[in-house]
Amino acid sequence: MIVGTAGHIDHGKTRLVRALTGIETDRLPEERTRGISIEIGYAYVPVDATATLGFVDVPGHERFVHTMVAGATGIDVALLVVAADDGVMPQTREHLAILQLLGVDRGAVALTKIDRVDVARIAQVEIQIAALLARTSLQDAPVFACNSLDADDAGVAALRSHLHAWAAGTDSAHPAERQGELFRMPVDRVFSLAGHGTLVTGAVHGGVTGVGAHLQLMPAGNEVRVRSIHAQNQASEQAMAGQRCALNLASIARDAIDRGDWIADPRALLATTRVDVRLRLPALAAPLRDWAPLHIHWGTMHRQARVVLLEDDDHGNGQLVQLVFDTPVCAMCGDRFIARDSAATRTLGGGIVLDPDPPQRRRRSPARLAWLGALEQLAAGAGSGPLLQQAPAGVSLAALQRYCRRAIEQIELPEDARRIATRQDTVIILAAHWQALRDQVVSSLRDWHERRPDEPGVDSGRLQRSTLPALAVSLWNALLQDLLDDGSVQRVGAWWRLPGHDHAPPERERLLLQRVLPRLHAGGFDPPWVRTVATDLGLAEDELRAVLRRAAARGDLFQIVPDLFYAPARIAELAAILAQLSHATGTVDAAAFRDAIGLGRKRSIQILEFFNRVGYTRRVGDHHRPRGDLQWNAPHG
Repeated sequence: MIVGTAGHIDHGKTRLVRALTGIETDRLPEERTRGISIEIGYAYVPVDATATLGFVDVPGHERFVHTMVAGATGIDVALLVVAADDGVMPQTREHLAILQLLGVDRGAVALTKIDRVDVARIAQVEIQIAALLARTSLQDAPVFACNSLDADDAGVAALRSHLHAWAAGTDSAHPAERQGELFRMPVDRVFSLAGHGTLVTGAVHGGVTGVGAHLQLMPAGNEVRVRSIHAQNQASEQAMAGQRCALNLASIARDAIDRGDWIADPRALLATTRVDVRLRLPALAAPLRDWAPLHIHWGTMHRQARVVLLEDDDHGNGQLVQLVFDTPVCAMCGDRFIARDSAATRTLGGGIVLDPDPPQRRRRSPARLAWLGALEQLAAGAGSGPLLQQAPAGVSLAALQRYCRRAIEQIELPEDARRIATRQDTVIILAAHWQALRDQVVSSLRDWHERRPDEPGVDSGRLQRSTLPALAVSLWNALLQDLLDDGSVQRVGAWWRLPGHDHAPPERERLLLQRVLPRLHAGGFDPPWVRTVATDLGLAEDELRAVLRRAAARGDLFQIVPDLFYAPARIAELAAILAQLSHATGTVDAAAFRDAIGLGRKRSIQILEFFNRVGYTRRVGDHHRPRGDLQWNAPHG
């Protein structure tokens, strides 16, 4: 269990921790000279054979509130310290507000310096404390009157026994719910030791990791390996939620890590400069305005952000806003944060993270606001059902794991959820939504046939643009394959059509094509022109041209330029060469393609332009780039 102190400067937080643990948490010479805490201090005391109680001692000066927030992140229990001579002071109130905003709902109160006042004053301050805590989650917190200078003080002993009983008799230090999450730990300190290398410390927010694990430094995205672990100041094979830990990292330099970074499971976090949140600013006198600057604290991070309003008014539960940062940050749905004014001198409020990967456009659309509402339900414990209900195109498995903060095996999915495998990822989608997508494709094909009854069908690219243009290409291909597998649609060459839409050639044309197609195929990448084929077979050029054009319309052939037709198998080979050439750089130029297929520059450009025309590639300057994960449909039969 981790206990975090809170309270006004010079109210005796550090001295109380020393009385409880015997450990001095002020490490810096300046702290000892000035008699105030400047940085976060730590102390650990064993409770029994299995439990260790950790203390995080935070500074009380108003100039170091940002450090206090970093220290309060990840604590299980708050220890609010109030000096009997001063009573409740400004930072007492601010620290309590911060604890409430961070969701810390368990705690105790230490009434310190009772040796300086009489009984009447103690009673008076106890009344102040009761009024302060009223209507907060700590309103029932026990109050212990303490003299930290007296080694035998009954109040200190009672507080120690109370905290030890909590640590020994509760599983809050090792919560199963948080241990099921993906591992992540915000860094509050980074240093190096001779013979060990780089070490980072922090309170583990979720999950479990072990020695030898490969994790990521975020938001940089650098891979790190855990050499060794100290959990609650003891050597350990594991680090888990509810513990303060030091991780000895391999493959990373000390200078590459800063306070505010995260060490996390590679599946957990996404680097982003935009985060959608529910923001509550009770201390803000005027209405919140667009692009207002705020200082934001979550985890151990402190950054300045600008506010983009997603709702015009605060209806009593805060406003939906998008926070825009200058540099990448990391967060997860459900994370709590603190917001301070532009001068970083006053705590205005805080909020909860909803979407760490929001769009930059259409961010106030009804569908978008409904999605954020579903994320609020998820953060409140409603599960993945409401989220999937608001996702007509499903949610990628990677994104769902980030939203739910846990691996897919740990996520309870609705019974009617389907897993659709694509080339890029697996998509989780409700069966009703998947059927709706299927119905749209079938309806679009039906409309196409009604408007163009003489055409054999429609190619995949054009069909998507007229049906589901916003759908990811990988999911679109999976959708077509699903329809093809159960016979709902058919594919003939490059064309998609409904069953029963027969556009077979007349018998005379079929027999003629049986004579022509072998010649085109034998021509490889340089097939004969229409005039040459007609002369060789003794056919009328105009008649052959018309037959070949109708065959191209059916997908039996491909016309590169007028009077030049390619066999489907040869086009498939050319598409494969194009894909292979683009593998290294993502694009192909005419010279590289020419060298690969052994034809002249003019013909190579004509073939590249054909692939642009049919949607397999698109031109970018002098280069040609394949579209997404689009695959050329090889001929069947």
